[in-house]
Amino acid sequence: MTNDNRSVPISQKLTLTIKETAEYSSIGINKIDSILRMPNCPFVLYNGTKKLVKRREFEQFISRKLTI
Repeated sequence: MTNDNRSVPISQKLTLTIKETAEYSSIGINKIDSILRMPNCPFVLYNGTKKLVKRREFEQFISRKLTI
């Protein structure tokens, strides 16, 4: 298998890392991490101990907020 440096655009990814989410939303990494720790966070997905962000659900969450 070769690495041809192809990457999937954020707009096509189902899940994002915290760093990708921060870059995508212009919200700080620490703030995103604190939101992900909220009880019943609707857009967190755990892959083992790694936290991923469900992109579509995160977009919906942000679109309904006035302040974070």
